[in-house]
Amino acid sequence: MATPAELLDDVVEGIDDLFLFSPNTSYYERFADVDAEVVVVAPENAVGADNYVELPLSFRDVESRVRFGVEGALDQNLVGDGDVVACSLATFEGDPDTVVRVRVSESMRSGVYDLFVNSRADPGVIRDVFEVAIELGKKGQKGKPVGALFVVGDAGKVMNKSRPLSYNPFEKSHVHVGDPIVNVMLKEFSRLDGAFVISDSGKIVSAYRYLEPSAEGVDMPKGLGARHMAGGAITRDTNATAIVLSESDGLVRAFKGGDMILEIDPEDY
Repeated sequence: MATPAELLDDVVEGIDDLFLFSPNTSYYERFADVDAEVVVVAPENAVGADNYVELPLSFRDVESRVRFGVEGALDQNLVGDGDVVACSLATFEGDPDTVVRVRVSESMRSGVYDLFVNSRADPGVIRDVFEVAIELGKKGQKGKPVGALFVVGDAGKVMNKSRPLSYNPFEKSHVHVGDPIVNVMLKEFSRLDGAFVISDSGKIVSAYRYLEPSAEGVDMPKGLGARHMAGGAITRDTNATAIVLSESDGLVRAFKGGDMILEIDPEDY
């Protein structure tokens, strides 16, 4: 008869890397001599690990945390295609209570790690805007596909490189993305033309903005229209991140520095 310990042995057998999510010092030191590369995934490298992936926000589910950690390790060349990774983390509050086995694949490079870690805006703000775009992509507006453009960060420069298309409903407000009521408002306003401009800290600065930077020199994949071109161009001329929901194909794309760094199907996320 198999024992619980044997079940765990099956999960960790033959691993190449061990990911420890937010370990304390004593827990980390227990694995000093383990026969695998140890990678710490945490908000900060409090244990002085040689191999470290920054976890800039608390993902709400285990799958997202693991996916983010693996992609970050891929980006830093800490793991490679085909590596087998065991991840130790807490599903609930407190000490680690979960071990997950993952086989690394190059297909796991989605762009999410770069989006969160290397954007100017607060990672939580990026997440909240991203989730609004994902939900809009899944549900649309009253069952119909909808497109939307969110420009996040460096709001002063973005406002200087754009003009209003209509009255700004957020002009005298101090509302922030992430508030459930505000997110409902964003979804309603997304039916109309123009971009949303959101500050580094998440304050909604404006809606209905026409972005005016030149698209010359922006390398845009074929088939993407004016909304994507505007998003790419504004991120080339500012330090903002653009998150675009396509009305035609329903995909969510992110742009930074004039380049597309992420493309995700909301139905798969």
